[in-house]
Amino acid sequence: MRAAEEAAFASGVQVEALMNKAGAGIAQAVTKFFQKPGRCIVFAGKGHNAGDALFAAQCLERRGWKIEVRPAFKEADCSDLMRKKLADLCRRPPEILGGVRSANADLVATLVELSPEAPDQTATTQNTIAVEACSGVAAPLVILDGLLGVGAKPPLREPIRAACRAINQLRTTKGTYVFAVDLPTGLDTDSGKPDRDCVVADFTVTIGYAKPGLVADGALNYVGRIEVVLLDELRTPETKPKEIIASPTVLRSLLARRKYNSYKNQFGRIGVVAGSKGFVGAALMTSQGALRAGAGLVEVFVAEEIYEIVAAAAFMEAMVKPIASCRDLLKEKVDVWAVGPGLGKSRAAEILEFVEKAKQPMVLDADGLNIVSDKTSVLRRCKGERLLTPHPGEMRRLFPEEQESRAKIARKFCDRFPVTLLLKGSRTIVAERGRPLSYNTTGNPGMATGGMGDVLTGVCAGLLGQGLSLYDAARVGAWLCGRAAEIAIFNGNQTEQTLLPHDLLDHLGDAVKEL
Repeated sequence: MRAAEEAAFASGVQVEALMNKAGAGIAQAVTKFFQKPGRCIVFAGKGHNAGDALFAAQCLERRGWKIEVRPAFKEADCSDLMRKKLADLCRRPPEILGGVRSANADLVATLVELSPEAPDQTATTQNTIAVEACSGVAAPLVILDGLLGVGAKPPLREPIRAACRAINQLRTTKGTYVFAVDLPTGLDTDSGKPDRDCVVADFTVTIGYAKPGLVADGALNYVGRIEVVLLDELRTPETKPKEIIASPTVLRSLLARRKYNSYKNQFGRIGVVAGSKGFVGAALMTSQGALRAGAGLVEVFVAEEIYEIVAAAAFMEAMVKPIASCRDLLKEKVDVWAVGPGLGKSRAAEILEFVEKAKQPMVLDADGLNIVSDKTSVLRRCKGERLLTPHPGEMRRLFPEEQESRAKIARKFCDRFPVTLLLKGSRTIVAERGRPLSYNTTGNPGMATGGMGDVLTGVCAGLLGQGLSLYDAARVGAWLCGRAAEIAIFNGNQTEQTLLPHDLLDHLGDAVKEL
């Protein structure tokens, strides 16, 4: 990042111009999740990170947001650009004085000096919030963490430490959503190791490129959802990256516009092998995921004992067929297989043979993975391409390695087996031998409920049927399902507690439109 910025400035790009583009991107990220204007509290440091946050606040103010600024330093300690951005926001000379309000009636910009000597650094903010809560206004309340940027390293020092504590207190006691600018203050940019008072962000809007520390396993609960603000002025590194972020800019080119004379056979015949007694829903959700992802045809193959139940409950668009033996599946004219959700292990030998001998690409999940975990050597003999989609528990059964990072485990597994891996989790990883490790950015904790993986399996299979590679289908599928979950909560009427897999299906179209 430093090298890219220096090269941009050397070529004539102005620092403030880059700051303004970064700030506009941050504001856009806020309004992406909170479309209704609310109140935004800016915690500002003294450098360019604060300038980014203050310009973002200026953009939000133009969209009807009420802004409160809480600088952590005195005016004399701040950079010229930070002071200029504060003046632009308040539309008057920059004064960092406790309790001073802007003359502009449209802007609630309370400037509160944060210092170790301040007796109650959250009193002003809490009083403001209390008034709004009593008035019954259901407006969002967000914080912009613009305290420190990539140049800073833990441990935190005063007055920044006090500011971080104030942010975390507001998040805990008032339900505030925190947007970290570039990275959460107190997080090591390279290792992801947090200071004990590191800001806990719900969203991290990182500038230019994602920093390594943001995707570290130990940083997940501090970083939250990652959004990347791309800046054209920053050149792409010449060396091929070993790790990448699955950004919409890259992924959207993988979903081609359909030709006017398209017909169903061009978009894949998907065969779903899923479900058993007590787990009928898994077959239904997998087939629905494939249909919503754009598959041309979807056939659901189930045991005869549950055929009538599945046939009665399935989407009208899905064809449900009973099978006596999984060996019969090898004769079916199918383009892509989705195997495993709710399948049980009663036919393990037949499934293992099917996994090995089927020539078509196959997405393996749930019981399909559990069956393979008893004999992983089969993965070296498969006649077709295989995409494995384990959650952490299934991954431990497949690959019981010592305690290592998820990234290392994914790489090792793909070095050992010629497969594509979609390792589910709070930061889903997609790995394939010879390809960069890809981190997904979308999703939220509401997805931690049964059935989400079944929908993802179907979506990935549906994308494979339309010609995407296993690697790209996994990346696009994870992004779409995660984004659909976000839309269901932030643009719909669900919460992290009430979100269900069918909500993903309901909003998958919105996610595809956005991409």
